[in-house]
Amino acid sequence: MLRLVPPAILLILIGPIAAGLLGVLLPAAGYLPALGGDALSPDPVRKLVAMPGLGTSVLLSFGTGLAATAISVLAVLLFVGGWLGTRTFRLLQRLVSPLLSVPHAAAAFGLALLIAPSGLPARILSPWLTGWTSPPDLLIVNDQTGIAMTAGLVIKEIPFLLLMTLAALPQTRARERLELMTSLGYGRLAGFAVGVLPVLYGQLRLPVFAVLAYATSTVDVALVLGPTTPPPLAVRLLDWHADPDLGMRFVLAAGAILQLAVTAAAIVAWVALEQVCRGLLAAIAAAGRRGARGRIARAAGLLLVSVSAASVLLGMAGLALWSVAGPWRFPDALPQHFTLDVWMRAASGFREAVGDALLIGGAASALALALVLAALENESRTGVRPGLKALAALYLPLVVPQAAFLFGLDLLATGTGSDGMLVAVVMIHTLFVLPYVFLSLADAWRSFDPRYAAVARSLGRGPDFVFWRVRLPVLLRPVLTALAVGFAVSVGLYLPTLIVGAGRWPTITTEAVALASSGDRRVIGATALVQALLPFLGFLLAAALPALLFRDRRALRVGS
Repeated sequence: MLRLVPPAILLILIGPIAAGLLGVLLPAAGYLPALGGDALSPDPVRKLVAMPGLGTSVLLSFGTGLAATAISVLAVLLFVGGWLGTRTFRLLQRLVSPLLSVPHAAAAFGLALLIAPSGLPARILSPWLTGWTSPPDLLIVNDQTGIAMTAGLVIKEIPFLLLMTLAALPQTRARERLELMTSLGYGRLAGFAVGVLPVLYGQLRLPVFAVLAYATSTVDVALVLGPTTPPPLAVRLLDWHADPDLGMRFVLAAGAILQLAVTAAAIVAWVALEQVCRGLLAAIAAAGRRGARGRIARAAGLLLVSVSAASVLLGMAGLALWSVAGPWRFPDALPQHFTLDVWMRAASGFREAVGDALLIGGAASALALALVLAALENESRTGVRPGLKALAALYLPLVVPQAAFLFGLDLLATGTGSDGMLVAVVMIHTLFVLPYVFLSLADAWRSFDPRYAAVARSLGRGPDFVFWRVRLPVLLRPVLTALAVGFAVSVGLYLPTLIVGAGRWPTITTEAVALASSGDRRVIGATALVQALLPFLGFLLAAALPALLFRDRRALRVGS
């Protein structure tokens, strides 16, 4: 039975995406009999092109996505290359999991409260330094150029790319390579760029593409921080989906294809940028420049990563402060008094939203973990690892923009009457959760010492006993961590929950994003804080349970 699991995983990963793309391809060409489209027609494309501000929306999605990805990749590479092996590196490394657990929407809300003209930094500096006695008339959040949205993407993508880099470094023998480059007279960054980066980047390419795909098609971050007149393309697709005129579904389908083209164009541009950088790096290496100092570049990498981490942490603190704030006039640094009124009023609404998030996230992450464990156990028993094609399929849900196929799935689900069903929501969450669970667990699973299994087999025990009584207990900590990662991903999913769930399964994330335009910072603070706390509690349980279960077996706990 284990041999059937890898094909089943491939079906789960590829099937919905292929069906969703087909579901928008035909309506984009004018064919949707349910709405009167009985023949192929260019009308949907013509109507799409005639939409006001479409070019600006496309440029916003393309430009902010490329910029956020470039800044994030540059920051991570400068930081890793300049600080690997230092105490500073180890300190920031410990923050990766907590930062990664914060959903994109919660981080965006926290950043919005920080950078707003009446945000906490402006209050602390006013009026003694700025001279402001009222908030300045500055459009910072929702600015027309998308700078705030780019910043919101950067502070969340840096932890993700840093985690992917940390996972890839052992496979590159980075420390040995750096020692060799140092013996040849290279500085930290130059040695990293010449000796490690060419090998390391091959491991990071698919994660970078995943970041680029998300950044060019984000909806939740764009709704909180992005421009509104016009918004990025993915947000306009959501607006067309909510249009009461069903004829807009044809334009929506054409727009989904356009979103796919925008993301593809961004990936092509990124590949071209890779070629340019590869040529520059080869020229620098051939010239023999060893870059003995690189202090400015090292400081820039540390600054970017530190600012990213501080923005998320301070944003969470700002959300907590606003959630209990009483009257708070500008430029007072703190509220006049604190109150729990918002929490008491919102408690009943939180109960349903948190319940749905726990139900959907728990089911999706548990299903994904079961599939991943079965696939990895099959790999252990057969000795056959997934190849490059299987790895590409694993990243497919992360590389194909959600907006490009979810609306097609919605059209198909509506036609079959399955829209809004709980099982459909759980399965679409599993599609996005499964890659993260696999990536979180695979390295730990493969590094399991085979001598434990050999001892059990020498005592007459079969492979099932080894799996349940030896391998799982020893690897309980990484297994629970992978489960927590999957739950965190599920909690943060906005567009899949909204579209496939047809609005019938409101989670804490959909409720938080719905408040983006309300302007009530107290309710936003409380809702976004609950959204951020759910994944954090998952990671806390993942760390606490092994310590509790194995408190009398210290060596096993350390080994796990």
